[in-house]
Amino acid sequence: MDHPTSDVLAFEARATDADLDDLRARLAAARLPEAETVDRAAPGPRRWEQGVPLADLVDVVDYWRTGYDWRSFEARLDRIGQFRTAIDGLGIHFLHRRSARADATPLVMTHGWPGSVAEFTHVIDELTDPEDAGAPAFHVVAPSLPGFGYSDRPATTGWGTEKIAAAWVELMGRLGYDRFLAHGGDWGGNITTVLAGRFPQHVLGIHTTFADAPPGLPTDGLTVAERAWAEQTREFYEGPRGAYAKQQATRPQTIGYSLVDSPVGLLAWILDKFAEWSDTEDGPFEMIPRDRVLDDVTLYWLTRTGASAARIYYESHSSMDPGLRVDVPSAITMYPRDIEKCPRPWAQERYRRIVRWTTPEAGGHFPALEVPEYFVEDLQEGLAAVLAAGGRR
Repeated sequence: MDHPTSDVLAFEARATDADLDDLRARLAAARLPEAETVDRAAPGPRRWEQGVPLADLVDVVDYWRTGYDWRSFEARLDRIGQFRTAIDGLGIHFLHRRSARADATPLVMTHGWPGSVAEFTHVIDELTDPEDAGAPAFHVVAPSLPGFGYSDRPATTGWGTEKIAAAWVELMGRLGYDRFLAHGGDWGGNITTVLAGRFPQHVLGIHTTFADAPPGLPTDGLTVAERAWAEQTREFYEGPRGAYAKQQATRPQTIGYSLVDSPVGLLAWILDKFAEWSDTEDGPFEMIPRDRVLDDVTLYWLTRTGASAARIYYESHSSMDPGLRVDVPSAITMYPRDIEKCPRPWAQERYRRIVRWTTPEAGGHFPALEVPEYFVEDLQEGLAAVLAAGGRR
């Protein structure tokens, strides 16, 4: 792919002082409901049975207003390296850090919802220039999904996972990476699967924390643990815990008004998922620093992307092609407290060259934030296995 360098422009994230003052004013003026009516005394998941407990939210809102430092996050983005380019008429923002190692391999890392590139900012340094000289190194590209962060908000329908995967191939080509590795979780895992299945001539191999098996597979032959995984996943999507996905898949505009107009509403909507989907018992901050959650939420707030990000569910919920198969080497990690865990026999029906399958003892839906050291090591080892299996340039 031959593209002029002017297609890719350097970018700096800069919120105005007025925007930050407005955020603090809205937080100070927030109208809050009464407390939940479940037991609020004993630590444990029951405190969150009706959603984010009032006392927890009040604490985070107060810290967001008086203690959180957005400017330090902006500086971190700038140190990594930020850029934008237009693909199919839509501006795409991405982080890009090249390794100093001559043997480094290009790697595109894709986030999901309610995540963002904020998930990766504390692991990119170790992935590009690892302290262990024997660990693989990567030229890391971390795009913001369309409608997320500093990427443009689509004005028309059509930006589903298939189009996003094609856009990532175009993006990597513009950076000089005709062949590359891919990693993702949540929607990023879905997009990584599509990348590998549709563009094997460009994708050397993948690592994912999200394995999407073809539908309708039997439970015959599954172990007791695998049957439990399948049942838990089914209950998640068919039961009340999956209501957020149904809302965003069917009426993203309706919930979007609250997400763009009220910082407390946005915080509660996202914090609920960090709590429920992390490997914790009494709130997300057992595993994830408060500032890391607020980096993510503030990015949504300042870019006004609560509604546009929700629309990825409208575009792509349950849209994976049943016939899509992945024949490039694949490394798959199933974290124990993730919301969707796929039995290996089912995964093998789609991912036909699984070279590494890992089931860690800890971690949930946000492993780069919950268990960052393990996440980096697992990603390095998984992609090393992929490269060793023949996924080479």
